[in-house]
Amino acid sequence: MCGIVGFIGTKNAKEVLLNGLEKLEYRGYDSAGIALKSQDSVLVAKEKGRIADLREEVPADAFGEIGIGHTRWATHGKPSHANAHPHQSKSGRYTIVHNGVIENYSLLTDEYLADVGFASDTDTEVIVLLIELFASQGLTTKQAFTKTLSLLHGSYAICLIDNQDNETLYAAKNKSPLLIGTGKDFNVIASDAMAVIRETNQFIEIMDEEIVIVKRDGVTIETLDGEEVTREAYTATLDASDIEKGTYPHYMLKETDEQPAVIRKIIQAYQNEEGEITVDGTIVNEVLASDRIHIVACGTSYHAGLVGKNLIEKLAQIPVEVHVSSEFGYNMPLLSEKPLFIFITQSGETADSRQVLVKVKEMGYRSLTITNVPGSTLDREADHTMHLHAGPEIAVASTKAYTAQIAALSILATVVGRAKGLETAKQFDLAVELGIVANAMETLVDSKEIIEHIAGEYLATTRNAFFLGRHIDYFVAMEAALKLKEISYIQAEGFASGELKHGTIALIEEGTPVLALITQESINWNIRGNVKEVLARGANACILAMEGVNQPGDQFVIPKVHELLTPLASVVPCQLLAYYAALHRGCDVDKPRNLAKSVTVE
Repeated sequence: MCGIVGFIGTKNAKEVLLNGLEKLEYRGYDSAGIALKSQDSVLVAKEKGRIADLREEVPADAFGEIGIGHTRWATHGKPSHANAHPHQSKSGRYTIVHNGVIENYSLLTDEYLADVGFASDTDTEVIVLLIELFASQGLTTKQAFTKTLSLLHGSYAICLIDNQDNETLYAAKNKSPLLIGTGKDFNVIASDAMAVIRETNQFIEIMDEEIVIVKRDGVTIETLDGEEVTREAYTATLDASDIEKGTYPHYMLKETDEQPAVIRKIIQAYQNEEGEITVDGTIVNEVLASDRIHIVACGTSYHAGLVGKNLIEKLAQIPVEVHVSSEFGYNMPLLSEKPLFIFITQSGETADSRQVLVKVKEMGYRSLTITNVPGSTLDREADHTMHLHAGPEIAVASTKAYTAQIAALSILATVVGRAKGLETAKQFDLAVELGIVANAMETLVDSKEIIEHIAGEYLATTRNAFFLGRHIDYFVAMEAALKLKEISYIQAEGFASGELKHGTIALIEEGTPVLALITQESINWNIRGNVKEVLARGANACILAMEGVNQPGDQFVIPKVHELLTPLASVVPCQLLAYYAALHRGCDVDKPRNLAKSVTVE
């Protein structure tokens, strides 16, 4: 869960690296560093904290036509100057940045480096020390790099500088994202295309267990066995302006406001010339051929999957199970004869989901990825992909990707249901209903003053909070609680409100905030009864109800949308509640502590 940038060319790499790291700071921001290679030396500057702190440490006259940079989210060793990347070998000949986790670093240390002192607490340092060890035994840098890679167990994306070589950068990956960007008289390396999109829009994908020799005028890709690989570049469709905040104070607020436009963009992307919602026929056939769907996801995407289960079972009448990726990979349930696996991931790089994809592919099962990032690992490796068309999402707390995931799942469910001839799906005018959702979202994002007032009244000073829901509102309650805890650090939980009396109501104290979501007529009075139960125990209750089921005294009314699509609307005030709660409490909205956007380690 770190970000890497590398550059080799004919101009100073300094600003390319620093600007790139700023774009990658969403991947990790507890420390950062760069290394710049001139003709006869390597300058390393690194610092605990943000890229802004690093900039102050980099000398104004720092220069190098070769450079590597890194922004870190700690996995081994606490955030500190010593544990920040880049790391160097004992002699200073080799300098390295690394994303991932080396699972056998202790064994490698005992076998090869028992007498070598370490300057950090990281697993990364083992890599650079091994490379120098093997080079001292007579191997070339490439040979030493390759031998070291062959010994590593785990995940890595690596960029390496040899101070004795002014013409080459070395890179390699396994289970962690890495791209090569190509240009005239320069090439770049990055964890994400957005880091270097101002330099180039031409990128070459790097596959697992490949080593890349990068020079100013060319790129050579080889397997660890030395077999050369030829792969064409592709054009990234990112718009550099999409990854700027513009006039917004935070990315999260910008991305929340973009949701109506994203919904309309999804409608357009999945409409044919006749205005009908459509999905690639091969994907539809895969779903029709399955006897059970397994949705695999993490965090916010898992919550979207729970909503997707409801949509697919209601509209397509196919049984669906939803699994947490990190559990499914190591505790796989009994599978039916023809399962289909759907992987939901904003980044397309989520390590927990990828390890499940690798396993199900080995078992011969079919897969579909729903992702926001074309060209990402899960996008490439699944049999099929549906793209979200949400544009770059920078804030750690996902907003527009979540609603885009639900919209994409509603499209898939509807198209499959119609292909089966089901009346429920045939009568569901999804394009129109999603258009109504987009309009409702516009009303909601324009209601910031009301939502900010609610956040101030209920969440500004509390230690904990509960979100209640029944039916599909329960899934949104879980997502609302996750948003709140992510960025405001309030201990928040989302509960099926009927479960309160089975234990959780013991936690209700005088003044405890309890926020209830009500969008379904069938459970309206049930959940209002639960609200009365917590009020009787001193709770500070707030009801967010949809128009049509609202009652006098409800604190917030959500514009009416189709009952199957209510999560797309009801989540928006919850996102804004989390945002304003974080502001009231002085928290860093876009970069909450201990979290990173793209979770590329298990």
